[in-house]
Amino acid sequence: MKDVLERPQGLRERKRRETSERIIDEGLKLFVKHGYEGTTLDAIAQAAGISRRTFFYYFKSKEDVLLSARDGGFREALKPAMLEESPDQAPLAAVQNCLIKLASRRETKESIVFDRLMQSTEALRARKEAGFVETERILLEAMCELWPSPERRDGLRLVAMVAMGTLRLALERWKQNEAAHPLAHYVDESFTLLAQEF
Repeated sequence: MKDVLERPQGLRERKRRETSERIIDEGLKLFVKHGYEGTTLDAIAQAAGISRRTFFYYFKSKEDVLLSARDGGFREALKPAMLEESPDQAPLAAVQNCLIKLASRRETKESIVFDRLMQSTEALRARKEAGFVETERILLEAMCELWPSPERRDGLRLVAMVAMGTLRLALERWKQNEAAHPLAHYVDESFTLLAQEF
């Protein structure tokens, strides 16, 4: 009896996930073709084969569609990956190792397209900046678990800020070079440059 009750819920959840993914995929195609401003919510719903009303069951706005496609799970994986690092190393070295391991989550083909779209309006640029601030917060939270001494918090916050700046430089260079090398190469190169300068 329990199995019978669980099956419809599983099917419903799978259909919901498939519909959500279809909305995101179709939305991205339209954003690439017509630009963010030139794409309407109605056009996304129509391309996904759903009604406008159904669209709102899944997303609040077309901005939510774009942001749902953003980082390949990078942010969600950051804290667990950071907590796998040894506290016996310097915090900046631990962050460097962690970011190199996670780089492949940020280097999807869609991430370059997504970045261009995120640069297309002032509101989206502000959301992109907020994303970096949120990533920095997650990183700091993980570091404070690895090095729990309260007197280290300000120093760890500084490391998180510097690491996010270094990651941003790596992402910019990766995109400018049209992904000529894996993102991990640019992350490593940027941290090497940081070490040379300081």
